Amino acid sequence: MQLMRRRVRNRLQAAAATVMMRGWSRRLPVYIVNEYPRSGGTWVAQMLSAALRLPFPRNRIPQFRSSVLHAHCLRPFGMNNVVAVFRDGRDVMVSYYFYHFFYLPQSKLYVSHVAPYLGVKDPGDVERYLPRFVEFMLATPRQPCFAWHEFTARWWRRPGVSCVRYEDARSDPAAAIARIVDELTGKCLDGDEARAVAARYSFQQQTGRRPGQEVRGAFARRGIVGEWKTCFNAEARQIFCHYAGKELIRLGYEIDDSWVEERPSGSIDRAEQAAGVPA
Repeated sequence: MQLMRRRVRNRLQAAAATVMMRGWSRRLPVYIVNEYPRSGGTWVAQMLSAALRLPFPRNRIPQFRSSVLHAHCLRPFGMNNVVAVFRDGRDVMVSYYFYHFFYLPQSKLYVSHVAPYLGVKDPGDVERYLPRFVEFMLATPRQPCFAWHEFTARWWRRPGVSCVRYEDARSDPAAAIARIVDELTGKCLDGDEARAVAARYSFQQQTGRRPGQEVRGAFARRGIVGEWKTCFNAEARQIFCHYAGKELIRLGYEIDDSWVEERPSGSIDRAEQAAGVPA
């Protein structure tokens, strides 16, 4: 019964948000933070909500008024006032892996249904099972029903859309939110206010942890950039490059495909482990 109620509530939330985003975003106005999941969109929406002094109805049915809404949309039809958030797809895959298998209630569904489908017996063995997960998410996406590289190809530098990379926003969140506000509204956000907004929604302020201090079951798990380097083995690198390597170059994360052949940082090939080669 509780699960059914949650599903009904989620559908109502999605339906109301869709109507506002695709039919009323220009008139109310509604400001839309659109991302491929696990790219930092919630964080950007929180900062934008504070900067514009508008409600951000997170995980509840939005009221019919000017708001900041969060979306995972591939089609741009009817959407105005959009900021598209991007993140290195390799870090997205790592973040999504832990979100699916360790974050409740999401992990219940994945452990019971998707894990057997992928042959995952121990999600904690990331090096072994991450390549299967990466291929699953890029070749046969289900939630959402499009892949990371499809989203980036559709939205990156789309005319009329304010684009921000998660890594750039992490480097200077005050400058990022000030630029977004300017591009969406034409208003200049005061520097002190921008810094106050950035500080209020920092990883440490929201979690009580420093970036890098991991809690696997948390929505904001670790809060770092470049974690893929310690999680991707050679197989995961090859799979990701096959499906989405061009988009890494398009977004400026790589200049070519040479990263595929680089030795994974902080990891060691299983063959070398068997041979007793030290890490």
